[in-house]
Amino acid sequence: MQIRSRLTVLIALVTLSLAGGVSAGQDKVSKVPPAQRKSVVHSAPIDINGASLAQLKTLPGIGDAEAKRIVAGRPYLSKASLVTDNIIPAGVYQTIRHRIIAIQHTMPKRAASADRPAVKR
Repeated sequence: MQIRSRLTVLIALVTLSLAGGVSAGQDKVSKVPPAQRKSVVHSAPIDINGASLAQLKTLPGIGDAEAKRIVAGRPYLSKASLVTDNIIPAGVYQTIRHRIIAIQHTMPKRAASADRPAVKR
């Protein structure tokens, strides 16, 4: 019986020491200043058909020359057109593909003008 009670006490001590180590590790994580914590910033995707040069240059792998080629090749039917039209390399596209979109901008309809006669049907 004495061995059983010692074994129970030993198991209880080991359990408490392991639980204390886990909580101590959690305390270390919470003491890291917020400025040093890595955070994931989810920003809105950049529209390659409407973004400025400065906005395009915020993308990884896109410098001044690439941004100018993107603007010169507009409009794009899809973001994959950047690769198929040889605007940027496939590796750069793989890096930025989740951060870009290609919105199809439509021209606004012209209002009926006073000098144009209405069509009778």
